Amino acid sequence: MLKHSLQFKLSQKLSPQQIQLMKLIQLPTQAFEQRLQEELVENPALEESSKEDNYDLDDYGSDTDDYDDYDNDHIDTGDINIDEYLSNDETPDYKYQTNNYSDDDEDKTMPFAAPVSFHQDLINQLNTFILTDDERDIAEFLVGSIDDMGYIRRTIQDIVDDMAFTQGIYTDEATVERILHLVQDLEPAGVGARDLQECLLLQLKHKTPSDSIALAINVIEQQFDAFTKKHYDKLLQKFDVSQQQLRKAIDEIEKLNPKPGGSFDGNQKAVEHIVPDFTIRIIDGELELSLNGRNAPELHVSKDYQEMLQSYKDTSEKSNSQKDAVQFIKQKLDSAKWFIDAIKQRQETLYVTMNAIMFYQQEYFLEGEETKLRPMILKDIADMVGLDISTVSRVANSKYVDTPYGTKLIKEFFSESMTNDQGEEVSTIEIKNILQQVISEEDKKKPLPDDQLAEILKERGYPIARRTIAKYREQLDIPVARLRKKI
Repeated sequence: MLKHSLQFKLSQKLSPQQIQLMKLIQLPTQAFEQRLQEELVENPALEESSKEDNYDLDDYGSDTDDYDDYDNDHIDTGDINIDEYLSNDETPDYKYQTNNYSDDDEDKTMPFAAPVSFHQDLINQLNTFILTDDERDIAEFLVGSIDDMGYIRRTIQDIVDDMAFTQGIYTDEATVERILHLVQDLEPAGVGARDLQECLLLQLKHKTPSDSIALAINVIEQQFDAFTKKHYDKLLQKFDVSQQQLRKAIDEIEKLNPKPGGSFDGNQKAVEHIVPDFTIRIIDGELELSLNGRNAPELHVSKDYQEMLQSYKDTSEKSNSQKDAVQFIKQKLDSAKWFIDAIKQRQETLYVTMNAIMFYQQEYFLEGEETKLRPMILKDIADMVGLDISTVSRVANSKYVDTPYGTKLIKEFFSESMTNDQGEEVSTIEIKNILQQVISEEDKKKPLPDDQLAEILKERGYPIARRTIAKYREQLDIPVARLRKKI
């Protein structure tokens, strides 16, 4: 029985095409468009319909029915010029150009701005320093050792050894330390630090001196551990200052940038623009769902490639080389037909899944109140649409929907349930929102520990254990009470 069960499980392995389909379903709109363009480039038998074409998605299958009979066994030898069919897309560029200009004509090009990298900007600043050749070599090596966040994560000894082995630069730790201080004078302030404490100190020492700055420097230099743990009473006692003086010093520290390299404009990554995969609108009190049109490209199988096969079919004599060419063409046509079918299946999967989610959360989409979100897990939707849980997960984890209340990540509509003191099932989203509200309203001088938060939620009708409060707090990226403390 066990052997039979094992054989059955092994037979359930996904085919390469099924795996490809799962990958297509997982792609959000922008990534899907890129994948589509790659397929169009790789497979000349697949074409995108222009506005003049009258191809319908429902007619895709009929485009390739005519070549299904072509198999290696049915291809005879013959005398047909394959080059006539395969060279159309290989016309040299010069055949599309005209030589109607003279040697006197100016060759004008449009200039463009090339962004300067973070490290190149540091090198440019070094060029304003008066350094010997050896010092410049060491300084440039140090700049090359700075990561994108602005830190040097290696010890001076490691750097000395690395320069000797890889660059043939022989120096000592004292010299490298001296040059490092020069590098740490570069902008932005804090660059070249070896840890957070040094990074903050470098920035503070770049500021205009004042009593608050002086106290901030002492706090970071002498009591960095107490500061990070927000042991303010210890700091007040250590430096014998008032709460107001300490608050001003801490305010100065909190203005600093813990990642100076990340603030460099040329080092910033492009802002990711979210393209909603679905749109939900309320029309006459009813919900209306639409799939982003960019997910439904109009594709068809190349007529030229099908005509090639027809020509081979009509030719009485065929050579072995032509047989190979026909097999290549048939392979490309098969691939094109499969890709079109996969796109249709992707569209249907996305639509039915989102439609089920919309129906399940109908009350929320009509009113926009998060308290109206019902507890919903992947299995609920999978059972409704007859799909695997993994397929629903692929749709939910990577897709966005544009609603009357903003653009939302679909997976945010999923949540577990718990029972309140009235015996009603409520979504954990609702509980997290209440927890977040309670924490935002707490006295920051005496933030609430998890056991007190649990008591407050219990009073509001949500009997939750302290460990569950801790889990939700972590999911909301809210630190423990001690780290929320303000002076």
